[in-house]
Amino acid sequence: MTQTLETTGNYAEDFEALDAVRAVVAPKWLTSLRRRSIAAFTEAGLPTRRHEEWRYTPIPRVVETPFKLAGYGVSATPHLHDVIDYTFGDLKAHQLVFIDGKFAPTLSTILPLPSGVRIGSLAELLQEDPLAVEGKLGGIAEVDGLAFPALNTAFFHDGAYVLLPKNAVVDEPIHILYLSSGGAEAAVTYPRTLVVAGESSQAMVVESFAGSSGELYFTNAVTEFYIAANANIEHNKLTREGAQAQHIATTQIDIERSATFTSHNITLGGLLVRNNFNAHLGGEGIVCTLNGLYMGRDKQLVDNHTFIDHAQPHCESHEIYKGILDGQSRGVFNGKIMVRPDAQKTDAKQTNKTLLLSKEATIDTKPQLEIFADDVRCTHGATVGQSDEEAIFYLRTRGIGEADARSLMVYAFAADIVNRITIEPVRRRLDEALFTEGALQGIAR
Repeated sequence: MTQTLETTGNYAEDFEALDAVRAVVAPKWLTSLRRRSIAAFTEAGLPTRRHEEWRYTPIPRVVETPFKLAGYGVSATPHLHDVIDYTFGDLKAHQLVFIDGKFAPTLSTILPLPSGVRIGSLAELLQEDPLAVEGKLGGIAEVDGLAFPALNTAFFHDGAYVLLPKNAVVDEPIHILYLSSGGAEAAVTYPRTLVVAGESSQAMVVESFAGSSGELYFTNAVTEFYIAANANIEHNKLTREGAQAQHIATTQIDIERSATFTSHNITLGGLLVRNNFNAHLGGEGIVCTLNGLYMGRDKQLVDNHTFIDHAQPHCESHEIYKGILDGQSRGVFNGKIMVRPDAQKTDAKQTNKTLLLSKEATIDTKPQLEIFADDVRCTHGATVGQSDEEAIFYLRTRGIGEADARSLMVYAFAADIVNRITIEPVRRRLDEALFTEGALQGIAR
């Protein structure tokens, strides 16, 4: 059940109605943050195709729909069968489940944690101990001039937090599932995730976004990572939204000296998906990896924008994004690496490869390097191609049917990214999704 609050074209009015209720119980710093965010949005407005960063993303698909605000009031009672398809079988993990933007404790499991580690619902934490995230929540996800992070910060109700003290090691993965249930009215949710990794801490975080296949809904998500010195964080984002869903997400990563951050961004569903990944390398000796796989068919659009900011010397960044497009789908990849004047001895590599399986599928790819230091090693490139007919012919001469041969070729292309994920049940579940849920069956024919 959703609150009948118009969120298209009336953001400021909607915010005022909501703020009058929330400000009574919210900490002052959070109320101030929310009000600054809606002011920033009101000043900047929604982007259009005249904005260079949004020229390939058809925002009217989002803004012309009268979405209703989910996450407030009474929600439908969630059941295990609602989420079982989006879990990972026998994976032993901490699992936080959010239905329509609201924490579902009966579907969530938090295993015994190391001393000092805290995991849970942001809405609950902001009621019980708001000082724990003051200065961190909203601290690096910029809102000035950025419409969708500003809207998330102004409207978010709930989300997940992971707080890791110094030297903490969490052996089991932390799975955060945001599920949109769908319904008679198109709903919008604003999931918020905050991960604060203390010095020399370690953890694996999996974010999943999913929803009803035939329902129209909108997810506007923001995730913030603070990675302290010598910490090691692996992040996996799995977007398996419904066929009519709109998904716009911003992930901001702030990394300190000698830390390691690895992210795999997998997009398998959604009518319109826009992923913004921004990493700031603020200390020496950092290793940052941003990899991605996106698959589109029919009239899907998947738009990936990445930005890696090398601000200090002796850092490495590695980036491989692969796309598989069929039907009339479109892909966008805009990857930017900036090497600032002080960032000598930078080693940065970026690659975008796209496989087009139909004449109507298109890709707009723009790898970028901006280098202001003179002692660096940086490479970038993009390739676009079609199926290797010689390889398919070879497989067919070995008794493999044409459809299976094409599926194998596409799978091999995709598996290069999937196999880099270190959590075995997640890898296995993605393999199953690629084949049994139609990602390859519908794409490689």
